[in-house]
Amino acid sequence: MAEFKRTQRDYPLSFKIAVVEQVEKGELTYKQAQLRYGIQGRSTVLTWLRKHGRLNWAPGLLQLSSRNLPMDQPSAPLTPEQRIKELEEQLERVTQKAEFLDAVVNVLKNDFGISVNKKATRQVLTQKQTQKITITRVCQFLGHSRQAWYQYITRLNERQKQDVKIINFIKTVRMRQPRIGTRKLHYLLKEQSDGELYIGRDKLFSLLKERRLLVPVRRAYHKTTDSHHRFRRHPNLLKSGPEQVVVCHPEQVWVADITYLPTRSGMVYLSLITDACSRRIMGHYVHSDLRTINVAEALKRALKQRKTSEPLIHHSDRGIQYCSAAYQSVHEKNGLTCSMTDGYDCYQNALAERVNGILKTEFLLSRPADLEQARKMVKESIEIYNGERPHLSLKYKTPDEFHQAF
Repeated sequence: MAEFKRTQRDYPLSFKIAVVEQVEKGELTYKQAQLRYGIQGRSTVLTWLRKHGRLNWAPGLLQLSSRNLPMDQPSAPLTPEQRIKELEEQLERVTQKAEFLDAVVNVLKNDFGISVNKKATRQVLTQKQTQKITITRVCQFLGHSRQAWYQYITRLNERQKQDVKIINFIKTVRMRQPRIGTRKLHYLLKEQSDGELYIGRDKLFSLLKERRLLVPVRRAYHKTTDSHHRFRRHPNLLKSGPEQVVVCHPEQVWVADITYLPTRSGMVYLSLITDACSRRIMGHYVHSDLRTINVAEALKRALKQRKTSEPLIHHSDRGIQYCSAAYQSVHEKNGLTCSMTDGYDCYQNALAERVNGILKTEFLLSRPADLEQARKMVKESIEIYNGERPHLSLKYKTPDEFHQAF
C-alpha cells in the first residue's frame, strides 16, 4: 500500500493520548512508539508528550549520560599443555551437549509428534546462532535437499513481504479504530482492489496472534439507571408478543441510553440516541451531571438529523430522566411514541447497551483530561463509528452507508 503524508488531523485525540500513556508507563520509548504505529515525523510523538503527557518532557531531559564500563583485565597466556587440556574439555562438553540435544529432538519427534521444521532452522541461520556452518551441511543434518531449501526460502520471503503490507494496512486502520476486530479487518482487506492484501481468515488470526495484535476481550458492568421513582412508566413495544413492533427501516425506532465516562478530573456522562435499524448514532451529548435537560439534549440533536416524518418510537430503560415530565414533553412536541423496558432489565435495551460498549471498548480507551477533551474524543469516535466501522449485523456495511441506502 502506497505511503502517504499524514498531518496531525489524521491522528485522533484518543490515539494520541493512548500513545502518550504507553510511553509514560515505560511500555515503549517514544522512538519505538513511532516505529510501531508508523507515526510520521521525527518529533511528532515528542510533541504529543509535551502537550498531553503528565511528566516533564521539556527539551534537554531526554539525553542520557553514557556509562563507562570497566575494561576486562588481560590474562596471562596459556602454555601449550594447558591449551590442549582446555580444548579437550571443551570438545567433551560440546559432544555431550550434542548428544543431549539429539536425544531431546528424538523425544519431541517420537513421543510428542513435534519435528524441527524449516522455519525454525531458517531463523537459527538468520540470527547467526551457529558460526561457520553452510546450507549444504544444514540440509544434510535435516535430510532436506538444497533445492527444496531454496524454494522454501523464496516462498517464505514473498509471504513475509505480503505480511508486512497487511500489518501496515492494519496499523493504519487501527490508528482510527484501535480495537477493531479481526473479522472486520479481514473484510476490509478483501475490499482492497489491488488484490495484494488477500489473506485467509484463519491465516489472519494466526498472523495477528504471532505479532500480538489480537484484541483482548474487556468486560465491565456499571449501573447508571435509577428505575425506582414515582414518574410514569410506558409499556415495552419491542417485546415479543402480538403487538410487537418489528424494525424494518431506519428512523422507525430509536433507542436511548446513558453511560459514564471517567476523566482525570472526575466523572462525566454520555447520552446516546441510536437508530435500531441502521445502528447509526443519530444524536449524542457529553455532560457533567445527570440532569434531564442534559440527557434531552442528545434527543434534540438527533431530531435535527431526522429525514422522514413517519411515526417514530423512542425506546429506553426506565431511568428517571426518560420518565420525567421534561423529557416526555420533547416526545409530545415532536410526535414520538414512548417505549420502555420492563423494570431494570438491560437485555430489553440490548442494542443501546451494545453501542455503548463499542464506543468505550473500541474507541474511548484513554481517560480524557476534562469535559472539553471528552467531548472532542467522543465526537471523533462517533464520526469514525458511523462512517468507517463495518458492522457485522449490517453485512459489513457502515451505519452511514446502510442508513443512506433507504
